[in-house]
Amino acid sequence: MNFKLSTTSMAIAIMALSLISMTVIQQDAFASSGMSITATADRGSDTITVTGMTTSGYTDVTFLVKNPSGNNVVAIDQVTPDEDGNFSVEFKVGLWTEDGFYTIQAKQGQGIFSLSVLVEVNDGMTTKTSVTESTLEAGFTPNMLNVAKDSGLALETASFVNGDDRFTIYGTTDRVSEAVVIQIFAPNGNLVTTAQVAATLDGEFTAEIVVGGPLWKQNGDYTVTAYQNENPNYSASIVVDILDGTVVPEFGTIAAMILAVAIISIIAISAKSRLSIIPRY
Repeated sequence: MNFKLSTTSMAIAIMALSLISMTVIQQDAFASSGMSITATADRGSDTITVTGMTTSGYTDVTFLVKNPSGNNVVAIDQVTPDEDGNFSVEFKVGLWTEDGFYTIQAKQGQGIFSLSVLVEVNDGMTTKTSVTESTLEAGFTPNMLNVAKDSGLALETASFVNGDDRFTIYGTTDRVSEAVVIQIFAPNGNLVTTAQVAATLDGEFTAEIVVGGPLWKQNGDYTVTAYQNENPNYSASIVVDILDGTVVPEFGTIAAMILAVAIISIIAISAKSRLSIIPRY
C-alpha cells in the first residue's frame, strides 16, 4: 500500500507544528504600588527631615513646601530614589516666618504619586513631630522593576491573528512619567493614526491598533513608531503587513526554522514510506 501525504494533510501538520512552537508570554501588572513619606522634627530644631519609599524608581521625587496660608512656596527640592526606592531630604525652617502648619508635598512624575504632610513651625523653630502618609500596598518588595534605568524605549513584539482587523504592540521604557506616543505610517509614508499611552510602573506599555477604513486601503508594510522625546534611545519601530484592511502575520526566525524542519520531516517520512513499499528481489 502506497503511503502519501496529501497537500491538505501536509498543511495541517505544518500549521500544528508552527502553533506548538509559538507561545505568548504575558507579565502581570505591577502587583503592589505606592509611595510613603514621613516628616520628623525635634522641638526647637531648625530642620525638618522627610524620608520615604516609592515603588517607582524611574523618576525623581519633587518636594514643594507651602506656608500655612497657602499663598507662597517657601521651599522646593528634588531627590532621586535609590535602587530600593528609598529617598530622604531636609528642610531648614529658619526663614519660614509665618507661624502655623506648613504643607510638604511629595510628587513623583505626572500623576504617578502625590502625598502631603503637615508640620508645625513657630518663630522659625519646629515643634516635635513625626507624621506619615502612605499609599504603599501590603507586600511591597523593592527591586521589582523590570526595566533598568537609562535603557531607553523598546518595542518588543506585536500580537495579531491572520485576517484580524486589529493588532496589539508591546513595549518597555524606563521613563514611566512620560507618555508614549504611537504613530503609524502607511507604505507610502502618510500618517495613518496617532495614539498616546502611559507606561505602567514596571515600565511596560501596550496599545491596540484597529486597522481598516479609508486610511488603511494601501496594501503593504505599515511602520509603527513609538517615542517619548527627541532622544533616539526613546524611539523604536516595528513593521506590520496589512492586506485588504486586515493583518498578515509574518513568521519569526524561530518559527521559520521550525517550519523548515517540519517540511523536511514530512518529506523524509513521505520518501521513506514510498521506499518501504518497493518490492525487493
